[in-house]
Amino acid sequence: MARYEIATLETAATGQGNSAGDIFFQLGIMFSAGSAAAIDRIAAHKWFNLAAARGNRTAAERRRELAAEMSDQEIASAQSAAREWLTTH
Repeated sequence: MARYEIATLETAATGQGNSAGDIFFQLGIMFSAGSAAAIDRIAAHKWFNLAAARGNRTAAERRRELAAEMSDQEIASAQSAAREWLTTH
């Protein structure tokens, strides 16, 4: 069920109605809290990064907090994943 919810949100994130990054933010919350799957800080950072790029200030704060717990390599992986998502969607 949780994986279905994540897939649904990821699909919805490609839609036109996500100008504020709310869906990206929700995905970041899900991955950072482990509410839909195991905690995945890299995926959470990626989604918070995308939400922040869409103007979600709370996502920028959460991304900063999360980055404080991550290694430089993890942050680089998350940033790379965000760039990849943008180029494929």
